[in-house]
Amino acid sequence: MRKSGPTERSPKTTRKGKNVKLIIATIKPFKLEEVREALTSVGVRGMMVTEIKGFGSQSGHTEIYRGAEYAVNFVPKVKLEIVVPDSMVDQVVSTIASTAKTDKIGDGKVFVLDVESALRVRTGETNDDAL
Repeated sequence: MRKSGPTERSPKTTRKGKNVKLIIATIKPFKLEEVREALTSVGVRGMMVTEIKGFGSQSGHTEIYRGAEYAVNFVPKVKLEIVVPDSMVDQVVSTIASTAKTDKIGDGKVFVLDVESALRVRTGETNDDAL
């Protein structure tokens, strides 16, 4: 007897145009152009960039402005969002890591997530064909 509803696929099952990853990276703002150039040279064709503020190990610092000391709890960062085929993930992550690295606290983080689907609005192309 068959069960109705969605069927589960084996993790090793691949379909053309299906396996796409989202890479989210936070980096120091002054490294943005260098990282963009490096990613372009390895074949990344697009990315989304957002100016953000956050804290981690750095946890902010104090500054003096007009004689008064105040706490800066959030540090400026840049968030990159890049969608790539599975085959490019390792190369993109290592490019970001090596290019954004300054060997100082606050160099950033890189996260890799599965993308359920992608659609190019203009053409209707889906998944890695939409990239």
